[in-house]
Amino acid sequence: MIVDTLANAEKYYGLHKNFKAAFEYLNSHDLAALEDGKFDIADGLKAIVANGEGKTAEVAGQKFECHDKNIDIQVCVRGNETIGWKPRAKCTDAKDGGYNEEKDVTFFNHTPDMYFGLTDGQFVIFYPEDVHAPMIGEGPIKKVVLKVKI
Repeated sequence: MIVDTLANAEKYYGLHKNFKAAFEYLNSHDLAALEDGKFDIADGLKAIVANGEGKTAEVAGQKFECHDKNIDIQVCVRGNETIGWKPRAKCTDAKDGGYNEEKDVTFFNHTPDMYFGLTDGQFVIFYPEDVHAPMIGEGPIKKVVLKVKI
């Protein structure tokens, strides 16, 4: 997991072949003006733009998730978002029959080890080893999630 601000995005270009395109997309668009939806950016790179009400940690924890085939770059555009995290190595009790290949997600019956906050222009990178519970907070939260195919 990596947490930083979009102003420092160039530091992460070399971590994956699509990170440069991902961060250039984020830094070249008015994220606050993007409409909700899913958008293809490049081969192996798509954006999901969403507005929603913050959830309690308990509600968000019901979808404590990780992905096998994608890296998430999650950007808080507006609001104050708290995210729960735990290393996948400590998550052994998968929900609902385990990995859903069609949706590239595994949900776990665990609780986060730690919580951290994101505000405007901050991002987190979640690798397959990072189980996360996003959208914790009060009030409206707008975020952009980039799915980077591994």
